[in-house]
Amino acid sequence: MADNSNDIPIEAWNTVLFDKFVRFRRVLTAGLEEHGDVALRHSAYLAGERVLDVGCGFGDTTLTIANMLGPQGQAVGVDCAANFIASATREAAEAGAANASFFVADVQSENLRGPYDHAFARFGTMFFNMPGAALRNIARALKPGGDLTMVVWRKREDNPWIHDAEQVVREMVPVVAHEDTDQVHCGPGPFSMAGPDMVSDMMRAGGFQGISFERYDCEICIGEDMDEAVAFAMALGPAGEIIRLAGAEGERLRPQVSEALRALFATRRRGDSVWAGSSSWIVRARVQG
Repeated sequence: MADNSNDIPIEAWNTVLFDKFVRFRRVLTAGLEEHGDVALRHSAYLAGERVLDVGCGFGDTTLTIANMLGPQGQAVGVDCAANFIASATREAAEAGAANASFFVADVQSENLRGPYDHAFARFGTMFFNMPGAALRNIARALKPGGDLTMVVWRKREDNPWIHDAEQVVREMVPVVAHEDTDQVHCGPGPFSMAGPDMVSDMMRAGGFQGISFERYDCEICIGEDMDEAVAFAMALGPAGEIIRLAGAEGERLRPQVSEALRALFATRRRGDSVWAGSSSWIVRARVQG
């Protein structure tokens, strides 16, 4: 596989990661939606416009955008994983959202079916092996003067909802590099766009201007009870990836990891549920008019 191919991340998102997202959908949707909702509340999407939702996943943000645009508008969700698109298409039909549609594509390289007035991405741009290529492709799909709003995680240290569990697991489980395993993986990872200077450079090279960053922090419920919080940490995020890629050794160490995570999360309880901080950048930019 060439270094710039998204084949392995696409397989991961369409198989093992899709299954885990289905299992923990309630935790993920509730945790991520506040960041996306804040970004959308300050986005001037007008009735009748056409908006691309990049990395749409289950399509919940696409449906929110569709409601903003009215019946004459079009909210179009794109994702690399056919399983997510199938789920999103089915749920949009069940909701009667006739102005929401979905298609499968690798945003890094494939036709995005533009032109669009706007593009939006809630944590959907961080896993490309060549993010610069993806940003250029998004820019090409926008009308002159069109804009991109993307929500990305800030630095690890300001996201204890997943970083603290990663630190615990790293101290206990051997870390296997992506290039040293034949298992599928998610790509660069959730913090690949945490640095404003790097992201600004990529966006300018991709054809964007007027780039701005707005920080947003909130608490995320990572489990309605201790069992769910531990299971979530051991399945998803960097901690879950370390355990999975460690194979048999990761499985052997599960009991010890579980106990360590319980000790960590005991300090984060609110009643039965477990909470931790999260921090994102809301990044806005436009193409030349």
